[in-house]
Amino acid sequence: MVRKLERWVWIGGGLLALNGGMVNSVGLSSIAQQTVSHVTGTTTLFALAVGQGNSEMILRAGALVLAFAAGAALAGMIVKSESLKRGRRYAAALGLEAGLLAVAALVMREHLMPGLLVTTAACGLQNGLASTYSGAILRTTHMTGVITDLGATAGYLLGRAPVDGLRARLHGMLLTAFMGGAIIGGFLYVRIGWRVLFLAAALTASLAILYSVLVRPDPDQQSPTP
Repeated sequence: MVRKLERWVWIGGGLLALNGGMVNSVGLSSIAQQTVSHVTGTTTLFALAVGQGNSEMILRAGALVLAFAAGAALAGMIVKSESLKRGRRYAAALGLEAGLLAVAALVMREHLMPGLLVTTAACGLQNGLASTYSGAILRTTHMTGVITDLGATAGYLLGRAPVDGLRARLHGMLLTAFMGGAIIGGFLYVRIGWRVLFLAAALTASLAILYSVLVRPDPDQQSPTP
């Protein structure tokens, strides 16, 4: 049962979900038509390629999966926790993600696949920032868990079982933000192409700055005074 959600969680989670949808729209809108914010389909493609002996697809899908895992590993090294808590090094992780997205935009201008690899690593980093907060799933780069939770909540309502309304509102907000980001990304991609990633990088960098300035650490996360 989710008991409380601080304002910074609503704002940060919503903007990151919007960012995730926008970045994923770039990969899907490109000629590669490749998802970058999650790797469920890519992992399946890799397994299919192994089964069918398609060496080109094995290399491509395998590289994308490894890039996502590498980004998540970077998040683990920086944040060192699966649970979202004030005071952890989210600003540094977000700043690194912004840098990766900017690099991806520059690379994608001439080389699509390497650019998609860097973009996928950035999404892995974002997805690895946190997975839970106050008992709620907190994912901002893919909506599988979010939609599963919303569907289960609908089932609880139909079955007249108790419902965690606050968690349902959180997941509804994340889904709306992600879809909004995808709409924005799709609209802008036909006009400015890969440059959408510069906008995503700017958004992520702004979040890093705002977090470091406005969100105070928890007392137990601060270094003791000598």
